[in-house]
Amino acid sequence: MSDGIGQLIWGLALVAAGVGVFFRVEQVMPRLVEFSHFASAQWFIRFCFYLMAAILIGGGAKKVIAFGRSRSGRSDR
Repeated sequence: MSDGIGQLIWGLALVAAGVGVFFRVEQVMPRLVEFSHFASAQWFIRFCFYLMAAILIGGGAKKVIAFGRSRSGRSDR
């Protein structure tokens, strides 16, 4: 497997993981709030999960776009 195809697969995996985290937050948060220790930090934890999802999606999209540019012959960043 060439390096370019590997990076494309890795980028798609990152995007998929980010989308999974984004949709899973609403299912996990009620169970986390059941613990009294996490109840006071509910909004911070939710923000961190959404930030992590955005970073995963952004990093994966960057890899997919870089793969598309390398395949089309453009070398600008």
